[in-house]
Amino acid sequence: MRNCPSRRMANARRFRRWWITALVAALSAVTVAVVVVTDRASTTPDGGNAGYQATIRRTAYGIPHVLARDHASLGFGYGYAFAQDNLCVLAERVVTLRGERSRYFGVADLDSDIYHRAVQESGLVRRLLDRAAPLGPTRQVRDLVDGYVAGYNRYLRDTGVARLPDPTCRGKDWVGPITASDIWHGALEVNRQAGSGTFQKDIATAAPPRARPSRPRPVPSPDPVLSSGPVPGSNGWALGREATRGGSAMLLANPHYPWTGSNRFYQVHLTIPGQLNVSGASLYGTPVVQIGHTAGLAWTHTVSHARRFTLYELDLADGDPTSYVVDGRAEPMRQQRVTVTVRGADGKARPVTRVLYSSRYGPVLATGWTATTAFALADPNAANLRSMNEWLAMGAAQNLAQLRAAQNTYQGLPFVYTIAADSGGTVSFADASVVPHVTDSQTRRCITTAQGRARYPGRFILDGSTAACAWGADADAVEPGVFGPGRHPRLTRTDYVSNSNNSPWLTNPEAPISGYPRIYGDTGADPGLRPRLSLDMISQRLSGADGLREAGFTLETLQATTLSGRNHSADLARADLVAICRAHPVMTAGDGTRVNVRQACDTLARWNGRSGLDSRGAVLWREFFTRLHRDAGAKANAERRAPGGEKAAKDGWWRVPFDRDDPLTTPRGLDRDHLAARRALAETVRAFRDSGTSPAVTLGEAQRRGAVPLHGCTDLEGCFDLVEPSGPLRSDGRYPEIANGSSFIMAVELTPQGPRARTILTYSQSANPASPHHTDQTELYSRKKWVNVGFTEHEINSDPELRTTTVRG
Repeated sequence: MRNCPSRRMANARRFRRWWITALVAALSAVTVAVVVVTDRASTTPDGGNAGYQATIRRTAYGIPHVLARDHASLGFGYGYAFAQDNLCVLAERVVTLRGERSRYFGVADLDSDIYHRAVQESGLVRRLLDRAAPLGPTRQVRDLVDGYVAGYNRYLRDTGVARLPDPTCRGKDWVGPITASDIWHGALEVNRQAGSGTFQKDIATAAPPRARPSRPRPVPSPDPVLSSGPVPGSNGWALGREATRGGSAMLLANPHYPWTGSNRFYQVHLTIPGQLNVSGASLYGTPVVQIGHTAGLAWTHTVSHARRFTLYELDLADGDPTSYVVDGRAEPMRQQRVTVTVRGADGKARPVTRVLYSSRYGPVLATGWTATTAFALADPNAANLRSMNEWLAMGAAQNLAQLRAAQNTYQGLPFVYTIAADSGGTVSFADASVVPHVTDSQTRRCITTAQGRARYPGRFILDGSTAACAWGADADAVEPGVFGPGRHPRLTRTDYVSNSNNSPWLTNPEAPISGYPRIYGDTGADPGLRPRLSLDMISQRLSGADGLREAGFTLETLQATTLSGRNHSADLARADLVAICRAHPVMTAGDGTRVNVRQACDTLARWNGRSGLDSRGAVLWREFFTRLHRDAGAKANAERRAPGGEKAAKDGWWRVPFDRDDPLTTPRGLDRDHLAARRALAETVRAFRDSGTSPAVTLGEAQRRGAVPLHGCTDLEGCFDLVEPSGPLRSDGRYPEIANGSSFIMAVELTPQGPRARTILTYSQSANPASPHHTDQTELYSRKKWVNVGFTEHEINSDPELRTTTVRG
């Protein structure tokens, strides 16, 4: 039957009855504080009633559950709630994206401003917004962004810059209303983080050599990591019906992301009745859930091993370093003149202008630009706004088939794997991210230059002098230059899939993935300590060897396993180090100093190898292992450069070297005859002695966020529950503030009665130091406690800390 007017009226009446019932339930279940913010109706989003209207229900730890009738109103409620908690962080991010940091904060941010101003003035975002979906945003995503901006601005207008609760930006002249363009530029920059964003300085400072001949400069070689902070990482597990005791699928999300700045997660629950009901977390300033769950599906992401960009080596035209040769013909580089305003030390503003250069492949880089050669960056995410479409569609999916349909349609995930589970008990892994279309045969044809060959496979430097080396195309790809879904490494199981930032190869060792192009990652290589630990933790839980009751996962044992505090380097090498120091209680440092290590040896012998708050030995081990890794690595490199030194250096200090036929248990053990371990322990003990710090200092004494002691250890040590301080141990026996690590941790079970979710946002919901939600979850994390997050109306309305705000605009 067609949707006749009477049926539409009946549907409208049912919706109104539902809305009133839901709101009354929220108000009557418990005593709540209600704040109603109203304004004149201004728009007609999604074809519905004029104006924005949303209900923000905050439960324990300040988690907002935003309820609205359409995407625009949902965005309005989300933007308002986020501004209440983190307006200052987003306001500063907007200054960055507009290329205005130098205007407000000084010349130190000039390169960032040049880069971002160039993106702004290129008109790229405007052109992308003019495209139809899937290449451009869907109507729902556009409405969500517009509403988000309106909600943020409404909170700012009602509160006033001078009365903002966060002293970080209260009264500052750089705080003001934002625009939809700011959010879209932010989404683009998120997608560029592993490509163009890494090369901001190289792009902003590129200039041709002034004279010929010029002195050669090295080829650019940054790793594809976030330019704004430490290397991101993650752990992700999807546990199918064969791996759980109750037969319900489970998912563990454990992204390792920065603890400061705008690359943080914000926890939220977004609901449009009958259209969307998704709970999880978003990166600051993005109004879509990027890691989360619905009633029938849960998913997470880990940073993919695939190469996010390629470099093209340009053969410059004779006598003209701003032209390059392709197929025998010279092409002039495109030039963009960019001007930013800089505040000097005297407080006066002055313009600074630079010229940026680009090629048919992408921007030309400063590093490596000589009179004859230059390098251009080709980034497949440079014009990618599709990710917002994809995450919103994933947030509406109820099973793996719908998840895959969303990913196949939009193909916009910028640099992450997807690990997912559905209520049917099936789990999946996919690298459905944006990867340059460079096949293995193309690498053989196009990595032909001396620099390219020297750096492959670590770098993909293609020959830019021939058009035949341009990226390829797949018929099922949303656009040329990237691999289509038919090429994505995938695995679907009913036991488990996992990833800890290793390649797709060992997603599940029972079914290794292979046959993908090498640009996606390696096979047969050492996966690293943390990925090995991750797989060992799963294996021990499935067999019951970890001591956590019966074999197989429950939600409770999943939580306990996640925060068990294992340190895999200690698992593999501590016993050998204790044996070495028992045999050699006085060791020789690198400068010949003799050091007594007996006390340190006793501490290591008594330590249980875990990174708990009361662990005595965890700090000592970290300092030893970090020094061993650094010093032995430097020595090995020197030995390799020496004549005949290759054999002496190749095995390092591991007793059993890596064996590709036994990748889960090798390398292991310390070579007890290798002097590197003795030297590293001697120098570590001497450093403790010189600073007056006891080698038996507990981890909780040394590692804190503010006054909150923290468990966890570093990626280098092979730790699952990751905590990375921003610098080395200080002379006062304390590490500096935490830079990154476990961030939004989510354990969810998809039961027939609905999802059961437990979460921790390690750095808490609000960056405002005056907020009650600035450290509350950090303190919870310190005690290894979790938040029981409500998903159903009954669970939300039953929360004893429920507070409701209705916002209209």
